Amino acid sequence: MVVFRIERRGGLPAYLQIVAQVEQALRMGALEEGDKLPTAAQVAASTKVNPNTTLKAYRELERSGLVEVRQGSGTFITRSLVTPQTAPESPLRTRLGEWMGEAHAQGLTALEVTTLFDAVLGENYPGTTAGPAHVPVD
Repeated sequence: MVVFRIERRGGLPAYLQIVAQVEQALRMGALEEGDKLPTAAQVAASTKVNPNTTLKAYRELERSGLVEVRQGSGTFITRSLVTPQTAPESPLRTRLGEWMGEAHAQGLTALEVTTLFDAVLGENYPGTTAGPAHVPVD
């Protein structure tokens, strides 16, 4: 289950933050084909956004072919974005997890890790920056 986090000062519209968080959860394997997304009312209750904002995000995801709206049943994931390199059991992800554990053990804060990651990301992928929002998953 995805827990959406809306950054109100980031400048990115809330519906695009929801889209980005679903896409990231799909890439990381936190959401899989057949999973049901929370209802617009549930998202509104947890994030304090208007239910129409969530519906707009879900329509965008539907246009992208990532979800299917089933009247009376909900919104369901129709395909995954996981690649072998990003799957939970992939060697790259395992090594990154080990690195994160080491960073934590050395006392780095989440902000310091994010800053370091963003710097190295920019060095290896010029012209890019980290995504709009991290996806907390329960």
